[in-house]
Amino acid sequence: MQLPTAGLLDIKDKKLLLAFSKNKQCFYLPGGKIDTGETAKQALCREIGEELNTQLAETDLVYYTHITAPAYGENPGTIMEQDCFFSHTAIRPTAAAEIGELRYFSLAEYLLQENQAPGAVMILALLTKEGLVDV
Repeated sequence: MQLPTAGLLDIKDKKLLLAFSKNKQCFYLPGGKIDTGETAKQALCREIGEELNTQLAETDLVYYTHITAPAYGENPGTIMEQDCFFSHTAIRPTAAAEIGELRYFSLAEYLLQENQAPGAVMILALLTKEGLVDV
């Protein structure tokens, strides 16, 4: 089963913002599932409003890449298909809804976490390779 999602890439001091899901007990990219009839940008704006208490417009978002990875916390065999976006607008996120904490990570810091979302590892590795995030 494929799970279409959208994620926000917010980098500060060469670290990537990740959100801790109280439900899944794991840090992952802010964002979430794309509902039927939504575009990736529409879904991301909705999810960021819900999870980070921050409003973004679709015009704020710039497509960066697509990642495919096992969907953490979903049924075995579920594959996350995620469009990842940067924002032109600086955000001041605060944890809301099911998000218990927000934290910026380097790849090495994230790999020390007990629970790791494969998609978060994948995007951190890519951003590190491209020099946007510290090792």
